[in-house]
Order: sequence, then C-alpha cells, then structure tokens
Amino acid sequence: MFGLLVNAIVAGLLLGGFYAAVSVGLALSFGMLDIANLAHPAFIILGSFIVYTLNIDFGVDPVVAGVLALPFFYVLGSAIYQIYYYSFERRGEEALRGLAFFFGILFITEVALILIFGVDYRFVTAPYIGPSLYIGNAELPLRMLVPFMVSIVMVGLLQLFLSKTFIGRAILAVSQDDLALKLMSIRPQRIKNIAFAISIATASLAGACLIIIQPVEPSIGRDYIGRVFAIVVLGGMGSFPGMLTAAMLIGVMESLTATFYGPSWSPAVAFGFLLLTLAIRPAGLMGR
Repeated sequence: MFGLLVNAIVAGLLLGGFYAAVSVGLALSFGMLDIANLAHPAFIILGSFIVYTLNIDFGVDPVVAGVLALPFFYVLGSAIYQIYYYSFERRGEEALRGLAFFFGILFITEVALILIFGVDYRFVTAPYIGPSLYIGNAELPLRMLVPFMVSIVMVGLLQLFLSKTFIGRAILAVSQDDLALKLMSIRPQRIKNIAFAISIATASLAGACLIIIQPVEPSIGRDYIGRVFAIVVLGGMGSFPGMLTAAMLIGVMESLTATFYGPSWSPAVAFGFLLLTLAIRPAGLMGR
C-alpha cells in the first residue's frame, strides 16, 4: 500500500511537470496579457505533429525537434497577434469577438491536421520511451521524466527572462500598467507582440512533451482546454511559480484519484479542488 502511494505521488509530480509545460504559454498570454487564447492546445498538437514529422522522416530526437521548431512557432505567434491586434484589440472588441477568433483558429488547425495526417494516432520513437528508473520502490518512467525535466527547464528559463532582461521586465510592466510604458517611449503593442509570440513558441516544446508521453491525434487538444485555464487561474494570474505549483497539485490529485478510485473520477476531483481553492483564495495560490 505504501509503495502504491509513493508511486502515485511520483507519477502525479511527473504529470504535473507536463501540465506546467502545457500551461506556461497560457500563463503568459492569458495571465499577463489578458488574451484568452482558446487555441493554445491546438498549437501544442501542431507542435506534436511537427515533432512527429521530424522524428519519423528525419530521425530527429523529439526534444531536439521541439527546439528546432521554436523559431517557426515564434513567427506564427507574432503573425497571429498582429491579426488579433488590428482586428480586435485596437478597436476594443477583444472580449467576445477575440474569443471567437481563437475558437476559429482552434478548429481550423484541427481540421488542417486531420486533412494532412488523418485521424489515426501518431507516435514517436526515442531511446527513453519505454525504460524506467527505479529509486527504491518508486518507478520513474523516462517517457514522463524527460518531459518533466524539459518543462522545469523551460519554466525556469522563462522566469529568468522575465525577471532579468529588459524585455522581460517590460512584459511584466505591460501586464500591470501599459500607460507607464508609453511614458517611457515604449510601445505596449510591440511588447505584447513579443510576449504573445513567446507564449506560442512554448507550444513547440509542450507538443514534443505530449507526443513523448502518449500517441496523439488532431482532436486530442480539446482534452486540455479546461485543464490549462484551470491551472493558470489556480496558480494566480501571471505567476509562473504559482502556475507550476498548481500544475503539480492538479497532477498529484489526478494521479491519487486514478490510482485509488479510478481514472474517470480524476477530472472531477481536480476541478473540485480548483473550485474549493478559489472559494477560499479567489486570487489563486500566488496571485497578486
């Protein structure tokens, strides 16, 4: 029983690390820029299929493929923000019509992937997909451990970027008071463009993490829409440490529930925990 509990907690922590990789981009776009990017999971699936193509056709390691795809996703994110800004944000219509815009991107991306790859599940190959490490009674599957490590590095680098660089501090500033940036002769639109492009770029590595953990098909991103928004809100809008903590908590809650009560109960318990936490602390775990 004790061994089962330990393995459930370890599996939950590894799962939480993956959830952090999936949620970090939304923590930047939704938590800091107030852009409710419903299409973020679709970009993650797009990243998975690009990683799949590079892995199967050219033998590129999935993590390396995710890194190689980063510039493409950054440019894609910058282009999408330009369309979003000139069509909605500049006119003050970003609330409802902006949601419809991203909802449309979600379905366009999904349909395009279905037309190109079909509806079959796709998977990648790598030396670390299959083996496990053992520390005492705890099993650490490498297919979960590698995405966990990638996620922690990605979140850590983004946190350093935000806190130590001029552009990073400008992103933090525009999330709080864009008028102050204008007084410093810095265009908030330019800073938001960079921040949103970075948020989409994270989908490249998150997609690599996803397809390492499990096979993917074009519509699987829908399973993560509610979960990633819940993690961002639970952690506290715009807080990377809070987002990481919330991802770990949700991962452990889901793992414990699946282990002792069955996987069908996992989402209900996780979202029940979210509602209870927000009822006690509406700003989230580490919200400002």
